[in-house]
Amino acid sequence: MSKNILIIGGGIIGLSSAYYLQRSGHKVTIIDQARLTDGCSFGNAGMIVPSHFIPLASPGMVAKGIRWMFNSRSPFFVRPRLSLDLAKWGWQFIRHANEQHVKRSAPALKELSLLGKKLYQDWNKELPIRFGYHERGLLMLYKSAAIGHEEEETAEMANRLGIEAKVLNQEQVQALEPDVRVDVLGGVFFPGDAHLTPRELVENLIRLLRGGGATLLESTAISSIETKGGKVSAVVAGGEKYEADEIVLAAGSWSGILARKLDLNLPMQAGKGYSFTLMDVERNVKVPSIFLEARVAVTPMGNTLRFGGTMEIIGVDHSINMNRVRGIVESIPKYYPEMTVAVPPQEEVWHGLRPCSPDGLPYIGRSSKYSNLVVASGHSMMGLSLAPATGKLVSELVDGVKPSIEISAFEPGRFQ
Repeated sequence: MSKNILIIGGGIIGLSSAYYLQRSGHKVTIIDQARLTDGCSFGNAGMIVPSHFIPLASPGMVAKGIRWMFNSRSPFFVRPRLSLDLAKWGWQFIRHANEQHVKRSAPALKELSLLGKKLYQDWNKELPIRFGYHERGLLMLYKSAAIGHEEEETAEMANRLGIEAKVLNQEQVQALEPDVRVDVLGGVFFPGDAHLTPRELVENLIRLLRGGGATLLESTAISSIETKGGKVSAVVAGGEKYEADEIVLAAGSWSGILARKLDLNLPMQAGKGYSFTLMDVERNVKVPSIFLEARVAVTPMGNTLRFGGTMEIIGVDHSINMNRVRGIVESIPKYYPEMTVAVPPQEEVWHGLRPCSPDGLPYIGRSSKYSNLVVASGHSMMGLSLAPATGKLVSELVDGVKPSIEISAFEPGRFQ
């Protein structure tokens, strides 16, 4: 039976949900407070990473975070501020940053990631759009023995979970990069990872949805959400009232704020990341990589090369800290010694706010309080990678069919 679906949020999670809902025969409307090309989905690293099965809340992250906080060019920063939400979020993060949480969460994240990759493969074959999809794997590069040991342990865990990982020495890493000299102690290669060009994906999905009859409302801020009889009865945005059979909350870093309008506890902090892109690169990187010590992601996209990194937990804040960008730039010659990169002008630096849950797992599922509300948010740095899987799961929840994978770990009311 066809339903009217209202999706709050037009990032890659909202767009992917709209695609699968539209394919199921539903009438879809997306509302977003900004332009659809302004969010995290547009300028990120474009990586499809089943290799990233360890949640952000993991052993060692608290100690690293404290150490990095005092370096203005470090990859991680939490701005101290008087915020009850931040304090509660931080407490839950500390509670979950342990081995037991990783053991419980890794299988669920792995299944979600593998489903996402499979669906990207389907999109690349079946959809009348191109988005620069390539399966060249991912290199996790390290310069120190201590970081190498940590990554080798991750590789062992990956192989136990059925995700292929290969530990490489410096010569083996270099063999994968014939055009760019790499200065590292070694690396771990995940041949099952992939990458794409986010701009092409987002723009083409928007065109595909509009061509299928979807209504996409940009720059339309939500002022209130009305409820009645255990349901979301209406959403008021841009001076208009919108009613729907089903509501999907996929508003990224704003999901927690909007959830409060419904008296729901959806802990969320915005994790700001930056990226910049080199154009017309003659001797380009072949395999996407992550500089482990610097936490910098590197992705070739055609003849361009994108560098992205940092995680700033500083609230919903759109200012650009150029010291963080300098930290990314300064890391590049440490790994690619023949690559000279200047600090880009501020106007050429992209930033996005990643929606971070305190346990590092997304929120995917039906609300227990409102029978017509489905939540799909909190994917942190993994939004692009997990988007098709999340969108398919949202469609299955709306249609009342058994989800493609077990989703109890992502239950949106787990912090109520």
